[in-house]
Amino acid sequence: MSGNLWVGVDIGGTKTAVVLSESPPSVLCRSEFPTLPAEGPQRAIDMIVGGIDESLRARGFDRSALRSIGVSCGGPLNSTTGVICAPPNLWTWVDVPITSILKSEFGVPCGLENDANAGAVAEHRFGAGRGARNMIFLTMGTGLGAGIIADGRLYRGACDAAGEIGHVRLTRGGPIGYRKAGSVEGWASGGGLGRIATKVFGEGRELTARDVAEAARAGDQRARKLIRSTGRRLGETLAILVDILNPERIVIGGLAMRLGDDLLRPARAVLRREALSASVAACEIVPAALNEQIGDLAALCVALDEALKTS
Repeated sequence: MSGNLWVGVDIGGTKTAVVLSESPPSVLCRSEFPTLPAEGPQRAIDMIVGGIDESLRARGFDRSALRSIGVSCGGPLNSTTGVICAPPNLWTWVDVPITSILKSEFGVPCGLENDANAGAVAEHRFGAGRGARNMIFLTMGTGLGAGIIADGRLYRGACDAAGEIGHVRLTRGGPIGYRKAGSVEGWASGGGLGRIATKVFGEGRELTARDVAEAARAGDQRARKLIRSTGRRLGETLAILVDILNPERIVIGGLAMRLGDDLLRPARAVLRREALSASVAACEIVPAALNEQIGDLAALCVALDEALKTS
């Protein structure tokens, strides 16, 4: 068998995953390792190459079975040239030509996509966005960004920067995210939630969004109040997106999958108050359906689309 396997590589600031698939969204095998950005890109690239080879061997294949490789990574990056351009969570990855490296190593097509864009494609193709012509996928992880599906197709913008809603300033001052005080990312991302919690009730400990969620489940009223406040900031963000882009569906990953209606109920209430009523009525707000698989499937979608380009 030759050319029937897709590889997805999901590169994050904390961890990198390598997945192998014969028929996406099904996954044959998966491996994961710490990215360790402080050590630079070469170690991680070597482990990606080794992870692909190990996955092939584990299933009885060799490199000739590969059809294409897809890489999903946080921006900034250039999807046309396949270069990762020092994202905030990969600050040592300065102008890394990741697709050229993997293409040269394995001799198959390789594509690169912003993780929010790739996540939008994955949810549109396999998850909560199925059937929508105009959809936004909103990431709510360490950072916050959006992938936009417009008239059934991914919209990237002039320089791969469409959907960077995290950079929009909500307030004149406030928590810093995306290098900007009072930004959407500062107020409404998982990283932002953790930083606000640390300041408000950390008592010398550095808290994460996971810590806040666990405290809320245990009945901590301060954590519950903070989640509601984050939800209201999310609602302000949704109102901007709904008024400008008029989507029929907004799919929210990360925090929304973990916190559910505790986060989304106040967000929906603010959205109804802030945005145009007709646009609100036309749009549903739902949590992502792919859960913890989304990074893996996003990278596989990049591989699928790269294979289509070159077929």
